[in-house]
Amino acid sequence: MAVFVALGAFLMTLAGGWTAQRVTDRRHLVLGLAGGLMLGVVGLDLLPEALRAAGRAVFGVPAALLLFVAGFLLAHLVERTLALRQAAHGADEHAHRAPEVGLTAAGAMVGHSAMDGVAIGAAFQVGGGMGAAVALAVIAHDFADGFNTFTITSLYGNARRRAIAMLVADACAPVLGALSTIFFTIPEALLGGYLGFFGGVLLYLAAAEILPEAHHEHPARSTLLCTVAGAAFIWLVVGISS
Repeated sequence: MAVFVALGAFLMTLAGGWTAQRVTDRRHLVLGLAGGLMLGVVGLDLLPEALRAAGRAVFGVPAALLLFVAGFLLAHLVERTLALRQAAHGADEHAHRAPEVGLTAAGAMVGHSAMDGVAIGAAFQVGGGMGAAVALAVIAHDFADGFNTFTITSLYGNARRRAIAMLVADACAPVLGALSTIFFTIPEALLGGYLGFFGGVLLYLAAAEILPEAHHEHPARSTLLCTVAGAAFIWLVVGISS
């Protein structure tokens, strides 16, 4: 049952990526929506779950929040290091963004989707009702995951075939994650720490890269509305699945 449900996540991820491809003539709106979706996923989905799962505090601060900050700083460090390396070779960092950053971020999205599949499998091990609730949340926000995976990969100058390859990998990841729960389960505290770390990476990409790029050439009110709509959509998904 868990694998069957994960196939729904597979289709929703592909649908999100397909949508991102079809609206290239409204790129600023796509990026604004992607930024809002990522902000909503981090603040309304990943962090609350990370804080609940990771539990313990380290020197007075929840471990999930420490890893959240670590993820943000690591993403910043990697992006700056690659940008400086390109600048040293005569490249304009604003015109030629490092494709490796996009691939790394998309890879993190794939890892997150695999954890979604693990969550579905673990929930069905608890019971059918729990499995259905988790599956609803995962399938609903996997549309946003597919959308963001294709958008992030393309934003950093990767070829379309690479963006499609990362999209397909992101779509397959929940199915493989659900299959893995037949053999083992991930400790809840470790899963919570991972979600916190990934949330920091995702927030950096949204705040420092995607949203500034969305408003760079088209600082329109419609772009801002797309960002708000993206965050509101994740709020709706979280509310329905609660």
